[in-house]
Amino acid sequence: MSQSPRIAFIGLGHMGAPMAANLHKAGRDVTGFDLSANAMAAAKDAGVPVADSARAAIRGAQVVISMLPASRHVEGLYLGDDGILPHIEDGAIILECSTIAPASAKKVAAAAEARGLAAIDAPVSGGVAGASAGTLTFIVGGSDAALERARPILQDMGKNIFHMGDAGAGQVAKLCNNMALGAIMAVTGEAIALGVAHGLDAKTLSDMMAVSTSRSWATEVCNPWPGVMENAPASRGYEGGFGNDLMLKDLGLAAEAAMRVGATIPLGEMARNLYALNHNVGRGHLDFSSVVQLVLEKTD
Repeated sequence: MSQSPRIAFIGLGHMGAPMAANLHKAGRDVTGFDLSANAMAAAKDAGVPVADSARAAIRGAQVVISMLPASRHVEGLYLGDDGILPHIEDGAIILECSTIAPASAKKVAAAAEARGLAAIDAPVSGGVAGASAGTLTFIVGGSDAALERARPILQDMGKNIFHMGDAGAGQVAKLCNNMALGAIMAVTGEAIALGVAHGLDAKTLSDMMAVSTSRSWATEVCNPWPGVMENAPASRGYEGGFGNDLMLKDLGLAAEAAMRVGATIPLGEMARNLYALNHNVGRGHLDFSSVVQLVLEKTD
């Protein structure tokens, strides 16, 4: 691979757009594409060149990065009737950064390998704030050689890289992480609601929790209670951030992964039910911390 490979970035949503922008800021030759005209316009405003199709974006690219909502989108992009896999440059590498089913990641990797391409699954942790700041954690599945090829590019978008194993292992690890996060966010909201119901101040309680044994990402970075953290989604009507429906999707994938190996995840299943309920009452599009609304409404 050359010192400065051409990069195609497919998927310019809440996560993909700032990731592509950081590559551009690092001096990378990156071209983006998204099915959303608004996403394309926002990427252009951030200085990222865009193409009019995924096929056009990958033309001449030695690196193809995808950041899409779900397994079906990823499989469609690479393996569908009009998929891009047959048209990717020989010798290129695929960095699949979406959070998808491990089986889908393995399927794409196997198809890439059959075409003589390298591929890694590299889902991320760190949310929109981490994507914007370039401090994401990449959770990687794939060969050592493929990761080493990808490492300089990942480092332009993130701070930490964990190699979890072969193809699909990055997705398994990401699902484990998000299952824990979903449960922690829900119970943190319940705990604050309990304190408020007893007359405690939500910010003072949250500040105590953030330096005590219940501290977590939910107390330190993304507090679910409105007004506690100025920059958290909870303080702007739960807009932005990591969507409830994306968390619901990930918890569903975790449940599927558990069934494949006969694992028992009762708390993961309970968390999944909570986010499903939050979706059913119309908050699916909001940040996943809005799950606290299920109990907050009872304390008003």
